[in-house]
Amino acid sequence: MKLRDLFGQGRTVFSCEVFPPKKTAPVDSIYTTLDGLKDIRPDFISVTFGAGGSNVNQSTREIAALIETQYHIPAMAHLTCVAAGKEDVDRLLAELEADGVENILALRGDANPDYPPKTDFRYASELVAYIRTHSSFGVSAACYPEGHLESPDLVSDIRHLKEKVDAGAQHLVSQLFFDNEDFFRFLERARIAGIDVPIEAGIMPVLSKSSIQRMVSMCGASMPGKLTRILAKYGDHPSALREAGIAYAIDQISDLIAGGVDGIHLYTMNNPEVAKQIAGSISSIRKL
Repeated sequence: MKLRDLFGQGRTVFSCEVFPPKKTAPVDSIYTTLDGLKDIRPDFISVTFGAGGSNVNQSTREIAALIETQYHIPAMAHLTCVAAGKEDVDRLLAELEADGVENILALRGDANPDYPPKTDFRYASELVAYIRTHSSFGVSAACYPEGHLESPDLVSDIRHLKEKVDAGAQHLVSQLFFDNEDFFRFLERARIAGIDVPIEAGIMPVLSKSSIQRMVSMCGASMPGKLTRILAKYGDHPSALREAGIAYAIDQISDLIAGGVDGIHLYTMNNPEVAKQIAGSISSIRKL
């Protein structure tokens, strides 16, 4: 199933993201995560794609195929410019198609100093256009509610996003954010610019003070006062922060759905129990 067909059905799309196990762990260890996620029946599951060589990328393909064939849930495999040249893309697309995977998230990706970046595609828009021209895959792309770290301003950021959509991206998934007003303002800018494809809001539950600070430094997401107070109060108490972080994510999602968001994309960090708790708390409201 192409992901674009999930939208416009009178309910909020709910999807999850997983990542391949570390190199030291067998790919089969992903079963624990997927076994937990299957119970909440997300509309699709995306699988991240590393800049770390062929083994990581092969794991992405294997897991996406597993999601499709054994769990019977649509999968979206990530594909990055920095980790894949044209030959890599052609091979991976052929393998994914043979495995029954129909959807790709095309990204530029972050360079890994341990691996020279591929240079066939400079920007995600070029990768989007190549996939749409050379295959029948559904193609999605990323968007940044507060602007990409490398964009000089929000106007430029929307212009680049429009280029990805014009190149053929049929669905967008947002970077994580913690202030819904940032997302709603972004959504208004996107629609004014003529970007009319479905846009999912990316939500990452705050479960660890150090990990969320690291993620914020990497992606540039701002920390609203409400979340700053939660981290200050509960940051050194893991169980309390877990409860408060899940409650914060549920509150975010409830407000986004009330605001008419197309979909919610949950960054699970391979923690199925947290995903199940959040999904269970919003199961009724996302059907309205």
